[in-house]
Amino acid sequence: MNRTAKLGALAVAAVTVLALSACAPSAPPEVEASAGSDTLTIATTTDVVNYNPLIGNSRSDYWVTNLMYPHLLTIAEDGTKQPQVALEWGYVDETTGFYEIRDDLTWSDGVKLTAEDVAWTMNAVKQDAPSGTFYGQLANFESATAVSDTRIEIDLVTADASIVEEIGFWGNVIPKHVFEKADSVADFPNDGSDGGWVSAGPYLLTDVQVGQSYTMERVEDYPLVEGGTPISAKVIYRVFPDVNTEILALQSGEVDLIANALPPAQVETLRGTPGIEVAEAVGLGYAHMTYNMTKPDLAKLEVRQALAHAVDYETIREVVLQGQAVSTGSSPLMPVLGDYYDDSIEEYEFDTDLARSLMEDAGYEAGADGMFPMSFRLIYSLQDSVTSQWVTLVKDSAAEAGIAIELQGTERNTYLAQTNAGDFDIYAGNFAIMDDPVTNMTLTYLPGGVINYTYVDDPELSELIITAQSTTDKAEKVELMQEAAAIVRDNVYDNIMYTQNLYFAHSDKWTGFISKPSELLSIVNPLSIASARLK
Repeated sequence: MNRTAKLGALAVAAVTVLALSACAPSAPPEVEASAGSDTLTIATTTDVVNYNPLIGNSRSDYWVTNLMYPHLLTIAEDGTKQPQVALEWGYVDETTGFYEIRDDLTWSDGVKLTAEDVAWTMNAVKQDAPSGTFYGQLANFESATAVSDTRIEIDLVTADASIVEEIGFWGNVIPKHVFEKADSVADFPNDGSDGGWVSAGPYLLTDVQVGQSYTMERVEDYPLVEGGTPISAKVIYRVFPDVNTEILALQSGEVDLIANALPPAQVETLRGTPGIEVAEAVGLGYAHMTYNMTKPDLAKLEVRQALAHAVDYETIREVVLQGQAVSTGSSPLMPVLGDYYDDSIEEYEFDTDLARSLMEDAGYEAGADGMFPMSFRLIYSLQDSVTSQWVTLVKDSAAEAGIAIELQGTERNTYLAQTNAGDFDIYAGNFAIMDDPVTNMTLTYLPGGVINYTYVDDPELSELIITAQSTTDKAEKVELMQEAAAIVRDNVYDNIMYTQNLYFAHSDKWTGFISKPSELLSIVNPLSIASARLK
């Protein structure tokens, strides 16, 4: 089959899969509020697993807890940081950072949010090491001190030119007077069983129906939104089996907004659907595969290279992504980060003959059936409709190179547990926000990094990253990161496949949404939800 015919056949198959799957699952029963009231009803495909924002796993964890536990900083479309709880931030000297925070925020139980909450949160995370991105930012953090009600100073183990902004963006502020009752913030369920929740965000969780809905009521005093009060009286997250049933619910008026990004094949269709508007959010993340180097076969560079050359990246981007994605050149430095992006780093060429040759160089001999004597288990989330499509193409093209891949799709929270446990050969998924190259590489490629899913330990790469952490010279930092990106690409420590802007659908009866980068923030970030209103 020639490439044009192959693309056409795959396109038809992809659209057919989406159309058929929309008919199968049933939606959850309707909850009390209906769309079109002063309640904003939002569709999601996952339940909340952790109500503790320090250890959240699923997207729904993040979306719900973000409406209660604020961040010091938020983010612009180009990755630069903007004020939220913190109004000013920076460095006193090379090993001392600071934040100046607002003085007009109060927890919903009447206790004022102060610098003591912020400092206590940081110190507790450092001490108790909850799993998650927040703790991963604290490698060079020593301690935090509230020097006044509005000023926090942090002491660093060594100079780190990124840490103030990255802690400010990734870390939630939690209420000391609630969480200090726990022996460890890493184990505190914060499930509301001891009297409910408290919030310093725009909404407070008040009712949970697992598998069905999460109801949040307005916090009357929220000074970050224009007018000081969120517009909608309630926000309800409703749980659906998949994005197709979410779309049906949006079309029928059962929900007002879909929280997760639309499958690319649905974007243009929904743009032309009466009653629905499609919003765009800048993508600061990427889709990728990682190869678990603790597995003997995958510890061999030639095997990882073979797998990388057995992927038809262009077909994936054109068919599954409908041309809405672009290559990063197999680099962890994305084109949107213009100062860092290096176009001399080239994407792995799709060449199944080369892949076979590399497998032979690694010492493997194909059998009479043309297949090499091993199989790799690739995990992915069934709730991720885009990845669920392209992993099939990965499996098929790898088979052309004689490499067998077993696909294992699971419910998202099971998939995340497998990922964290290293229970996979190949991981397929997405990183939502890769905003700061130094921090991203610290978390992804240093030994012990919380998202080091390849289990890479490369002294040369580590040295470049550690040096970049402490330099304040932008040109030097860019050079170090470009060298590091080349090492990642050449050694297949990560297989970055594409980056894309994301699209989100909502009822045209609603307006006022404020878009932020990534699926985690998009138009469901706290300020956007608090600002949304009926036309």
